[in-house]
Amino acid sequence: MATSEIFFGPFKVTTQVFYKTRLSMAIVNIKPILPGHVLVCPLRVVARYKDMTNEEVVDHALAVQKVAKVIERVYGTTGATVAIQDGASAGQSVPHVHTHIIPRKLNDFPSIDDVYTHLESSEGNVGKFFEYQRQRKIVEEQKKELVVESMNRPGRSMEEMEEETRMLTAEMEKEETKRSSL
Repeated sequence: MATSEIFFGPFKVTTQVFYKTRLSMAIVNIKPILPGHVLVCPLRVVARYKDMTNEEVVDHALAVQKVAKVIERVYGTTGATVAIQDGASAGQSVPHVHTHIIPRKLNDFPSIDDVYTHLESSEGNVGKFFEYQRQRKIVEEQKKELVVESMNRPGRSMEEMEEETRMLTAEMEKEETKRSSL
């Protein structure tokens, strides 16, 4: 789908982009909490929500709405947790604004709010996972420390993410075709 390199913070995610507007993108998640857990981000790497332009905020919100609708349909869910962790103190692990869209079903966690515990845990720390991936060949000691933290919910392979990207790209295109025919 993408023709030029696209980044999520410092990480290249070009092949994980399944929806793109002029100012926003939606990407599959390397460590989804539940099936269908995706991220919507501004194309411009901007760390905090308050630093987005008005135009970016509007485009981002509309992209979140469109993506959430398709994700719920595709994954057969009845709701979604839509969350932004704005800044490191709020649990943001990659310094690039991103909205989590997590499709939800009744009783998918013992408590409805358990999803937030997963977002804040080391299991959901994508930044640390990517750092591990980048450094594992270089620094053996860091590898040991980070492997223990990432074992509970290992990241998916590039092939798995690209397969989901292709499927969701097709589903987003179907939605756009359906909307334009109304």
